[in-house]
Amino acid sequence: MKNTALLKKLSGFPVTLLSSHGQFYSRDIRVLQNESKHDTFQTSVQAKKHRVMIVDDEQDITTVFKIGLENNQFIVTTFNDPLEALSKFRPGVYDLLILDIRMPGLNGFQLYSKIRDIDNKVKVCFLTAYDESRGEFRSSFPFLEEVKCYLKKPITVRDLVKRLADLANP
Repeated sequence: MKNTALLKKLSGFPVTLLSSHGQFYSRDIRVLQNESKHDTFQTSVQAKKHRVMIVDDEQDITTVFKIGLENNQFIVTTFNDPLEALSKFRPGVYDLLILDIRMPGLNGFQLYSKIRDIDNKVKVCFLTAYDESRGEFRSSFPFLEEVKCYLKKPITVRDLVKRLADLANP
């Protein structure tokens, strides 16, 4: 079953409902009006402008993350096809990658290996709804710190922003 996301207003605030395999998870995203009258997501982290590439075959996931990260001062490019992402990747353009692990054509680990051949300075977070990929992660990338680089779905925008800020600003 495909992941789905619904943006709904509840008590005046948008709520994101993420569905993974038929189970909905509610994620409250409170929107505040700042002094310049632009909506921003309330988070505990103020992020610098980092360039992020998100690659996930689920368009709803990339859309929700793009909105949340852009509202937290990240510059975001999304792809739903890992082969397209690889073909458009250029060295020095992105600070951070968020890669889904299970994707058709090229999984997130394979994609990151190919991207590292192009730019070995870009930082990565792998995103998955499944735990069985942890062993492959550890054996493929022993130089990466699992706590910072391995994210489990579902994840709130607030937690994603915090993890990316921690990764970008060691």
